Amino acid sequence: MPDRAEQVLARVREIPAGFVRAYSDLCPGAPRFAGRVLAGADDPDVPWWRVVRADGSLAKGERQRARLEAEGVPFRSGRVDMRVARLGG
Repeated sequence: MPDRAEQVLARVREIPAGFVRAYSDLCPGAPRFAGRVLAGADDPDVPWWRVVRADGSLAKGERQRARLEAEGVPFRSGRVDMRVARLGG
């Protein structure tokens, strides 16, 4: 069985273009752990920009927003519209 960090990265790789997941979807009960894993990942196959905070706000600001907008992720009041874009946990 893969270790906990690999499970987080595998869940990130599963997020299709145009959708997002929250850190808490990646590692229920430990969203900060998921954030640490992503911060330390340098694998180009990990679409880090598709992971946002549960309220739809962005941890990586305009750089992240540009990538999400390019994929068609909808925004509402400056945040990802989680009702539309959130992939099931």
